[in-house]
Amino acid sequence: MSQLFVNNGNSSFSEFVGSHAPDLLPSRTQALATPIGDQVSHATTIIAATCAGGVVMAGDRRATSGNMISQRDVEKVFRTDDYSCMGIAGTASTGIEMARLYRVELEHYEKMEGRTLSVAGKANRLATMIRGNLAMAMQGLVVVPLFAAYDPDKDAGRIFSYDVAGGPYERDRFDAIGSGSIFARGSLKKLYRDNAPAQDIVMAAIQALYDAADDDSATGGPDVTRKIWPIVAVVDGEGFRRLSDDEVSGVVERMLAERMISPDGPIAPLS
Repeated sequence: MSQLFVNNGNSSFSEFVGSHAPDLLPSRTQALATPIGDQVSHATTIIAATCAGGVVMAGDRRATSGNMISQRDVEKVFRTDDYSCMGIAGTASTGIEMARLYRVELEHYEKMEGRTLSVAGKANRLATMIRGNLAMAMQGLVVVPLFAAYDPDKDAGRIFSYDVAGGPYERDRFDAIGSGSIFARGSLKKLYRDNAPAQDIVMAAIQALYDAADDDSATGGPDVTRKIWPIVAVVDGEGFRRLSDDEVSGVVERMLAERMISPDGPIAPLS
């Protein structure tokens, strides 16, 4: 059995598993008799925005099952390699499994080929995995990730969103997915500035998540009493870095202090 892992001639871990143990892939499981989308936990709002020399990704922590809060501190933003990350919206369990498998997919490619995939290559590999989940998505187990990476050729961050069939779409400046995405994007339209430093984009992302939670019941705002903070990550030339809870709580506290004066948040200048 160990010889299967040596010189198998395939740099795709997903295709390798599909050839030798297809039952282990979530996309190969038997279709469900009836849709169960409302009976499982769903992850909600994820934001990504480019900054000077990189990209910031942030996500709230709430998961819902129908109209019930099923978890208050779910992880939705994942490191996928040293210079990329992904956030998940949709079915939480399937999304977490996809994020873990995608990370192994990138590691496997690097070991087999002796080099890393380009940013476009990484985005396309993820598209293939999403497409493989289409049958389950039709049963209500939809996963729609947001992918962000640092591109050394451009010395800049890049953002890719997807549809349920896996189509990758590169986004300029910023994007958001999940139930609160329409409100988050509206907030970022006011607050985003091109080539802003990472700390400014982090604040804009926290503000946008707060605005999303203000209008979307499935999006969770910062839980000060339980000390549950949004997940925030920065990816730049130095690699992936997840901000600590102390760093995020400091940003949240500054934002909440401003909201005590202006509940609707900062007002964008007209000129």
